[in-house]
Amino acid sequence: MKYQLEKKEAPGWGEVEVLGATFEAGKPEGEEVGHWRQKLESREEKLKYLENGERYWYGKEWFGSEKRKNPA
Repeated sequence: MKYQLEKKEAPGWGEVEVLGATFEAGKPEGEEVGHWRQKLESREEKLKYLENGERYWYGKEWFGSEKRKNPA
C-alpha cells in the first residue's frame, strides 16, 4: 500500500510531511456482513463478545473523573 503524504504547517517546525488517510476506501460487502451471531460458536463466546462491546456501561472498573463514590 502506498501512503499519501500531506504537507502541513507545524508550530516551531515550519512545513512538515504527515501521513494522510491509511485506510482502504469502501464498505464491507457480502452476505456475512453484520451476522456476528453466526460467526461465534458457543454461548460463552457470544456473551464475552457482548460484555466486551458494552464494557463501558456494565463494567465495574472506572478510572479518573468517571469514578463515583456512590454507585448509581
